[in-house]
Amino acid sequence: MNAFKHVQVPNPTKLPFKTCSMNYLEGLRAKNASGETISGYKKDLDMINRFLEEKYNGLVMLEDIQTQDLEDYLLMLSNERNYQPASVNRHLCTMRSFYNYAVKRGWTTFHAAAPIDAMKAPKKERTFINVEEYHELVEAIDHPIIKIIVQFLFFTGLRITECLTLTLDDVDLVSRMIHVKHGKGDKERKVPLSGKLVPLLIDYKENIRPFVDSDRFFALAKTGKVSDVYVNRILHETTEKLGWEKVVTCHVLRHSFASNLVKNNVHVVHIQKLLGHSDLKTTSRYVHANQEQLAEAISVL
Repeated sequence: MNAFKHVQVPNPTKLPFKTCSMNYLEGLRAKNASGETISGYKKDLDMINRFLEEKYNGLVMLEDIQTQDLEDYLLMLSNERNYQPASVNRHLCTMRSFYNYAVKRGWTTFHAAAPIDAMKAPKKERTFINVEEYHELVEAIDHPIIKIIVQFLFFTGLRITECLTLTLDDVDLVSRMIHVKHGKGDKERKVPLSGKLVPLLIDYKENIRPFVDSDRFFALAKTGKVSDVYVNRILHETTEKLGWEKVVTCHVLRHSFASNLVKNNVHVVHIQKLLGHSDLKTTSRYVHANQEQLAEAISVL
């Protein structure tokens, strides 16, 4: 059943914001946006609608929404909900995308989000783990299936959703290739398997993976699949056991894959292809230098 049933937009000038937002989401689906993208935008738009309906005590029409209303919403996120600037800006991005669509469709001539500037967000040094920390982390994980998933993420750089939706046919251990069929933006790519990872995956398939009626490559006996929440929980519990202050998540493992390739002088364009980034600027955010590398760079002068 379609989660976003198409709602007919009426002809009159004033259209409910809620109706327009549902049609915007249907438009995203028609453009083959990923389920994760649609879900995120829906959550943002639902929050904006609730805020506006509480503010005006009833149904809100798109034409009645002013720039000040959206600024008040963003201010609430920052001051009352303690959202970080990057999270506030994500909601602004949703608003801008929605209004771009609404103006094109002729639902409104007023782009209420256009005058709003994004908040300045401090750039944070991205967390990653080195090879030594990786071995310490893996050694401390007790769950055999989560252990192999962590090893897989570290050596492939796949997004956790890409990893956990792989089927048995998607992982070719003979040709040493992974076929990612539903990457971000529903794009496909092929990622070669490291020679260090292949024997671990063979052992997993032969001795660890439970006999379940599921085509998922990574599967638990109870459900036939694995959730990202469960993997992140095991990672959190393991780092606490190790006494680490560093927060390690599935995405940190993806970043670690990229960072360690950079450290080994792999060209950024090759890293871009492996990560499945459409824009090189996205990949460049993963590329950073630690103090030791900076010192080495200065020493060549």
